[in-house]
Amino acid sequence: MSTAKTIKTVVSSELVNMGGHIIDQPLPIEGVPNIDPFLLIHHWKGALVGGQREREVGVGPHPHRGFSPVTFVFEGNVVHRDSLGNKAKVEEGGTQWMFAGRGITHSERHDKEFVEKGGPLEFIQFWVNVPAENKMGAPYYKPISKSETPVISTQHDEIYVVAGELDGVAGVAPTFTEQTLLRGKINRGGKRTLTLPTNYNILLYALDGELKVNGETVHGKEMVVFENDGEEVNVEGVFDTRYIVLSGEAIGEKIESYGPYVMNNQTEIMEAMRDYQIGKMGILIEDFD
Repeated sequence: MSTAKTIKTVVSSELVNMGGHIIDQPLPIEGVPNIDPFLLIHHWKGALVGGQREREVGVGPHPHRGFSPVTFVFEGNVVHRDSLGNKAKVEEGGTQWMFAGRGITHSERHDKEFVEKGGPLEFIQFWVNVPAENKMGAPYYKPISKSETPVISTQHDEIYVVAGELDGVAGVAPTFTEQTLLRGKINRGGKRTLTLPTNYNILLYALDGELKVNGETVHGKEMVVFENDGEEVNVEGVFDTRYIVLSGEAIGEKIESYGPYVMNNQTEIMEAMRDYQIGKMGILIEDFD
């Protein structure tokens, strides 16, 4: 017989300044440095003012090594360019999945029409760690559109399965360890039971609205962390609410991180800094229309 998972803690996001933009950061937060294998969650909600050029908006070329930075786009779009030659636009409902591996340089902008006209922009970026044996693998990039993302829906809610499996429905995002990553939307009064493996580390983050999660009230911009017991996460919409669920097996290895690099020891971090400086993570010269 399935049982509900015990809630370990509910924490509110902290406001942080990222390059002049104020964003919500539920992870890491005081007392919760990570939820293995998930290292960081940034929630950006705002708007482009319009009347700008592509090169003036977004994040310019920068490197990564040793993990997967992933972006869920909720409004607007994100245009990815990288040193492997990839260029793709991910729009509302889509996912930008990148594995940095031994090193990649990329930028995250928005398309010409969007930056000229302006409009609402909302996305969540989270970082997923990978085992030491995979950290120096070949990097890759995979854009996933909303239409390519399997969905489980009722008249009261919908769940998009980005990676892993839920109720026999499998996502298409590639992961190195067992994970189930979900994007959910539930209406007021709607109910949904998520059945996830007992051994998974699990977090639920509400973008807005209000939920009852295993009987406990959760407001927008709050994150729920569960104990490794039971199998069920019961979600009830108090108001119309959007949320994400990140769940997966813990890697259980030491983490050493510095800026855009996530490795296992300080020597590897120093090597990453050196390799970027001498061009081993590739060069990105952006092309704009």
